[in-house]
Amino acid sequence: MRVLIIYAHPVETSYVAAMRDAVLRGLAVNGHETRVTDLYAEGFDPRLSASELAIYNDNDRNQAVLADHIAHIRWAEALVFVFPTWWYGLPAILKGWLDRTLVPGVAFSLDPKGGNIRPGLTHIRLLAGVTSCGSSWWYAKWVGEPHRRILLRGIRALCGVHCKTLWMAQFNMDTAQKSSLARHLLKIEQRFAKLR
Repeated sequence: MRVLIIYAHPVETSYVAAMRDAVLRGLAVNGHETRVTDLYAEGFDPRLSASELAIYNDNDRNQAVLADHIAHIRWAEALVFVFPTWWYGLPAILKGWLDRTLVPGVAFSLDPKGGNIRPGLTHIRLLAGVTSCGSSWWYAKWVGEPHRRILLRGIRALCGVHCKTLWMAQFNMDTAQKSSLARHLLKIEQRFAKLR
């Protein structure tokens, strides 16, 4: 499977970086082809500009703005998002990546008669989120996990009917024992090693 990992953390020595590496080790077990988009390392600008918004519904022009990122999305059969949970959601840089790359003609098409959108990510077989969260599991659930809903419901609705989802979160990040963090990394690696 061709797997695009979208990684969003500013510190290369972070636990989130260790989670990314665990994903990569797991995927290597079955020889999956991988690409990593490191948003902070490349200095990705998350801001959707006025000029981009003006051409948002022009499929040729909107895709030219971030052609390399869109080529990676079209190449992929799986999208794996690896990021920290900040304020119960996606880091701004990752949310901006969604805003600027999942444009009409790529992620969806607009019904010319109005109404529902048509899925454009029908080639995606897996959507996964791998995240760390400072709060407890129950508190994250109480807040509603908006980041999980965006990725596994919102984007999932744009994928093919057989697209699977996977969510792996390390809760209580700030108070977790080193042994718990190590076990979670092993779980990530083992889970991604099972992908076919």
